[in-house]
Amino acid sequence: MMVDLELDARGLRCPLPILRTKKALATLHSGQRLRVRTTDPGSMKDFSAFARQSGNVLEVARETGEGEYEFVLVRR
Repeated sequence: MMVDLELDARGLRCPLPILRTKKALATLHSGQRLRVRTTDPGSMKDFSAFARQSGNVLEVARETGEGEYEFVLVRR
């Protein structure tokens, strides 16, 4: 999947992955994609709630293995 920006939030705990994601999304235009990688186990729940509240589309939310998670959001 083609993405426009990648954010490495591995090693960060809540709320930092979401705060950095919000800041990164602000640099994108509508329809562009952001890929975020995290290690915070609460990320699955956090990114789902963030997408719902912000209106951005969460296209991918998956555990990639070894305690890492990947999310792809589309800027609204």
